[in-house]
Amino acid sequence: MAQRRLAVLSSHLLQTDPVLPSATHRREGPVEPLDLASTSSCCAGGGDAGRDEEKGCVFCRIIRDESPAFKLYEDDVCICILDSNPLILGHSLIIPKSHFSSLEATPPPVVASMCSKIPFLSSCIMKATQCDSFNLLVNNGSAAGQVIFHTHLHIIPRKAGDELWRSESCRRHPIESNQEIDHLVNSIRHLVSSSSSSSQQ
Repeated sequence: MAQRRLAVLSSHLLQTDPVLPSATHRREGPVEPLDLASTSSCCAGGGDAGRDEEKGCVFCRIIRDESPAFKLYEDDVCICILDSNPLILGHSLIIPKSHFSSLEATPPPVVASMCSKIPFLSSCIMKATQCDSFNLLVNNGSAAGQVIFHTHLHIIPRKAGDELWRSESCRRHPIESNQEIDHLVNSIRHLVSSSSSSSQQ
C-alpha cells in the first residue's frame, strides 16, 4: 500500500532533471515553459489546513513556483497542469490555488470555478490528444485513493479500445428495490433535506 501511494504521489511531480527539454521528449520540438507565475500563494488563500501542511504540499509548492510542472492554464482560483506520470497522454489535473484537503472541505464557489473550466480544458485536451472522450475523476479520501490531500480533479482523455480501466469490462448488476436500498435512499434524502434546511437558515 505504501508503494502504491508513493507511486501515485510521484505521478504528480515533474522530474527535477536540470535539463528541462528531456522531460518533453514525447513532443515534437521544444516546449516553451509558460510564464504563469501564480498570482496567489497557496498559504494566503484561506484554506482549511495549517501553514505547515501547506508548506509540505506538492501542489502548494507548484502553485508557489517552488516545484516545476507543465502548466496548461491558470486563473485567480485554479491551475491546470499535466500529470507528469499520466495514466494516458494528456492526463491533466485541475487544482485550486488555495489549500483544501478534500472536496467536501472546498468551498462551493471554488468547486464551481474549477468545474466551470472542465468543458473548455477537456475540449482542448481532447483535441490535442486526438481523443473524443474523457473521464473526470476525483479521488476523495484515503479509501478512494487520494494520496495528495489538496483537492484536485483529474481530466483523463480516452480513445475507444484503450482499455484503461479494468472495471469497464466488469459486469454490472441492476439495482433492485429492497430493504437495504430503501433504507439507503431514505437516509440520503434525509441528510440532503437536513443539510439544505440548515444552509438556508
